[in-house]
Amino acid sequence: MTIAELCILIACLLPIVGAGIAKSKGFGVSRRDGGFDNHNPRQWLARLEGWQAHANAAQHNSFEALPLFIAGVLIAQAHGAASSTIDALAVVFVLARVSYIATYLADRANLRTLSWVVALGCAIALFFV
Repeated sequence: MTIAELCILIACLLPIVGAGIAKSKGFGVSRRDGGFDNHNPRQWLARLEGWQAHANAAQHNSFEALPLFIAGVLIAQAHGAASSTIDALAVVFVLARVSYIATYLADRANLRTLSWVVALGCAIALFFV
């Protein structure tokens, strides 16, 4: 497995991290007391506020970022791009996405946008290496 392929796996796990953070405050609390409702999880998540809502939004955005990144890595590999370049772009993508989640949780909108732009730039660059 290449570093870029490992980065695909990590990127695929990032939405799960966001979901876990969003749901974490509701774990161990009964449903009738406002805890996580596994019978209606989407409705429960839609009512979140503050950092939990941000974590849920980061989860959704992490899913949205995946197709372009995965396609970029696979296309770059298929066209024989240098593995060191693919790996570097993939690592920066993952680091930017982790930063995106962290800055979203911290409510740092400008840094979050910068992280998003860096990750998007890496994903697009993979198509042209």
